[in-house]
Amino acid sequence: MSLSRIVMRLARNPGTEFAGGDDHRGYSLTAPLTDDGHLDEAAYAKARDACTVRRFAPDEPPADGRLARRGQRWFFDYDDSDSADDEPVHRLGQHRFAVGEYVTVTDEDGRPLTYKVVEVQPV
Repeated sequence: MSLSRIVMRLARNPGTEFAGGDDHRGYSLTAPLTDDGHLDEAAYAKARDACTVRRFAPDEPPADGRLARRGQRWFFDYDDSDSADDEPVHRLGQHRFAVGEYVTVTDEDGRPLTYKVVEVQPV
C-alpha cells in the first residue's frame, strides 16, 4: 500500500466571493489511492493514522487534521473531540483523484465549495 499527496486548490465558485477561484486556498491531503485514482478503502483502514489533511489560505493559519470516515461519509476532521469542525466532502469515495478533476468540500461555514485537483504524487 502506498500513499499519495493530493493538492486541491479553490476552483471557480460563481455566486461566492471566490467567483474566479483562488490558487492560494485549498487542501493538501495524504491518502491511499487505487490504480485508477479512487480512495483505497481497504488501505485506508490499515493506514488511517497516516491519512492527513492541511487546509491552507492566505488570510488564516494552516489547519491540520485527518481524513476520516464514518459509515459511507468521508470528511476532514480537525479536532477528534469536536464534530462541529468537520468538513464533509461530497461523494469523496466516488471521486477520482487525478489532475484536472473537481471535488466539493463543505467549508467550516457550511458552504459547498468546488476545488480542482492540481497535483497527485506518491509519498
